[in-house]
Amino acid sequence: MVEAIWRRQCGAWERSDTACVQAFLAECVARNLDPQDGLNWVIEHRAALPNAEAVVDAALRWVNEHTSTGSPILGIGAEQERG
Repeated sequence: MVEAIWRRQCGAWERSDTACVQAFLAECVARNLDPQDGLNWVIEHRAALPNAEAVVDAALRWVNEHTSTGSPILGIGAEQERG
């Protein structure tokens, strides 16, 4: 599923940029996927990215800005924190 989201948002690896990685992560969240998993997927495939450093940096910033301190989606595991 993650790869299908990547293809839909970014298309070919050669055309991947910071804007498409942000759209990719946003769609992951919209589909109830942990954006950290999307980030990990991007990092695993960074060798295929022409501007890998900028794309991974943008993904890291997006995850940190859109999740609670870069942690998984709110609510997952929250029951343990309340205990």
